[in-house]
Amino acid sequence: MRNYKEKAMQIVFLMAACTSILAVALICVFLFANGIPAMSEIGVLDFFLGKKWRPSNDIYGILPMILGSIYVTAGAIIIGVPIGILTAVYMAKFCPKYIYRFLKPAVDLLAGIPSVVYGFFGLVVIVPFVRDNFGGDGSSILTASILLGIMILPTVISVSESAIRAVPDSYYQGGLALGATHEQSVFFITLPAAISGIMAGVVLAIGRAIGETMAVIMVAGNQARMPAGLLKGIRTLTANIVIEMGYAADLHRGALIATGVVLFVFILIINLSFSLLTRRTNR
Repeated sequence: MRNYKEKAMQIVFLMAACTSILAVALICVFLFANGIPAMSEIGVLDFFLGKKWRPSNDIYGILPMILGSIYVTAGAIIIGVPIGILTAVYMAKFCPKYIYRFLKPAVDLLAGIPSVVYGFFGLVVIVPFVRDNFGGDGSSILTASILLGIMILPTVISVSESAIRAVPDSYYQGGLALGATHEQSVFFITLPAAISGIMAGVVLAIGRAIGETMAVIMVAGNQARMPAGLLKGIRTLTANIVIEMGYAADLHRGALIATGVVLFVFILIINLSFSLLTRRTNR
């Protein structure tokens, strides 16, 4: 009877795994089957390197949106990752227990806030702050980067803290035994040992930032043009799809699906790069 139960559970687990794989496969088939023909009709170079997006004139160049996504994501990583890692180090190795009881739920709460609420916060607080202190109309690459930097904090903090706590305490104790201070043992022994887990958090944060839509739409300006500076508006790949998919048809719709293909490939490249980096780190 026990053998039958084990085989039944193995079948259940296998079906669950196959369902996940099937879902990814169906998404790939849908995207590529609908996006590749549109790329071919537009012209691959014109599609990727075109600087103008004018659906009314059948001009579909997504270079401004590609650069917009890259700039906004890079800005979010520059702002959010250092703060997130340092916060994780504090929570894992320096934070008193009575503070940790309040700090940990606060970080978890950040992860549960809907994107549109972050967008309202950015629209009401960050946009006026940037406009009054840096210039421009406030809806800009800088504003979107700050907002996304805040949004990726829970991911970076949670994953990095878990990675730091997973490092054997003998590493830390060995550093103290060799005469290192508490801070030196944490930053030069424990933290490097947790680098693969921390990088996993960074990759997840990049995926969150590059795939974010609603909050970016509310603060980035949504102007389909080449980036002209940190204080100018921009449109990202995800924003381009959401803004125009509701009324798109024919080649326009195909171009938007092809934009989703580009975004999907970006995520694959990021994950592949992380896998290669992790293999080199573990050698």
